[in-house]
Amino acid sequence: MKDELFQELTESIKEMKAIEAGQKKASRVYKIDKSNPAQAARIQLKLSQEKFAKLLGVSVATLRNWEQGRREPTGAAKVLLRVAQKHPEALLAEA
Repeated sequence: MKDELFQELTESIKEMKAIEAGQKKASRVYKIDKSNPAQAARIQLKLSQEKFAKLLGVSVATLRNWEQGRREPTGAAKVLLRVAQKHPEALLAEA
């Protein structure tokens, strides 16, 4: 390994330790949100994808796209999913 590359790696390790210790601020931060409101609501209600999709008035393909992260619910669907999570009885009363 070249000395220059080794020095660069050593400096990077020192910088990482300083960031972890709170002595230095990271130049960038990545946050990955793994929460999935569609899947969480469906599991909370103990429903299959087919039944939950019918309850929401969307296709099973749409629900699967939401759950697999290919698409995100928008507008009224987003609000309905929040209601499903916070007040599941309201959603199930209409079933």
